[in-house]
Amino acid sequence: MSEDYYILLGVDKKASVDEIKKAYRKLALKYHPDKNPGDKKAEEQFKKISEAYAVLSDPEKRQQYDTFGSDAFGRQFSQEDIFRGFDLNEILREMGFGGSGGFTSFFGGGGKRGYSKQGADPFSHFGGGGGPYRRQQPQKGADLEYELGTTLEEAYAGTQKSIGLRSSGMKDEIKVKIPQGVNSGQKLRIPGKGQPGPNSGPAGDLYITIKILPHNVFTREGDDIYVKKSITFSEAALGTSIDVPTLTGETKRIKVPAGTQANMKIRMKGFGMPHFRGKGKGDEYVTINISVPKSLTDKQKKIIESLVREGI
Repeated sequence: MSEDYYILLGVDKKASVDEIKKAYRKLALKYHPDKNPGDKKAEEQFKKISEAYAVLSDPEKRQQYDTFGSDAFGRQFSQEDIFRGFDLNEILREMGFGGSGGFTSFFGGGGKRGYSKQGADPFSHFGGGGGPYRRQQPQKGADLEYELGTTLEEAYAGTQKSIGLRSSGMKDEIKVKIPQGVNSGQKLRIPGKGQPGPNSGPAGDLYITIKILPHNVFTREGDDIYVKKSITFSEAALGTSIDVPTLTGETKRIKVPAGTQANMKIRMKGFGMPHFRGKGKGDEYVTINISVPKSLTDKQKKIIESLVREGI
């Protein structure tokens, strides 16, 4: 497991660039090889905190690190990637490591061991060539995950959506096919649309996690759909017909039998969600609610009173 850069520098994940720089300066003064000649542990710690500072002081690299985490970031970026475009000379010179601050020159006096050269190994002069930090073999790039909001109607009919992903500084528009019957939590895999592989390795994959958005009419349980309809007491007692919406966008007229009770469910076979990558569909259930009037006219009161006398 890769070490956490924030823990290495002893800073909070919300630390500002100035706070990160201050923490690095303090640790660099402690572990710099010029202050610890021959101490391999101090040298190794200096490499680690310098790598952490190179990432966390760069907004784009820091964002990548925060997004993917230490392990995925370590698989994706070689040390060459981490130090590309990064010049550690400046901060070290401010601290006196450059031949003018009383310490032995960290860069060998002639600047041949500096950090400013693009793609160079900044620790090669330590004799370890970066040690375990250099990754020579091609590796598969990190997988990416993306949560995609989808309406119930889109999941019912199936559709195609476009998403924009930013990878390695480039924006890529990807078309995603949403199959019929897909449900929240299910993942769709798109091969080769993850992060590029280090050292010319194959790209990782993109995993789309589906999130079905709330609906203002229907609720879903598995492949069954539920809808609520209200009828009056007299309709429940005598029976009636009602119009019910469906996911096709059409309405279907169904019969409500006489004597229907509150919360009774009427099944509409085959009007639910298509079975994901299978045949057939679930059902639609209509939950009947019997509405009670909040106020009555004098005539309505007399009618109900007569019903009470009849035991109804």
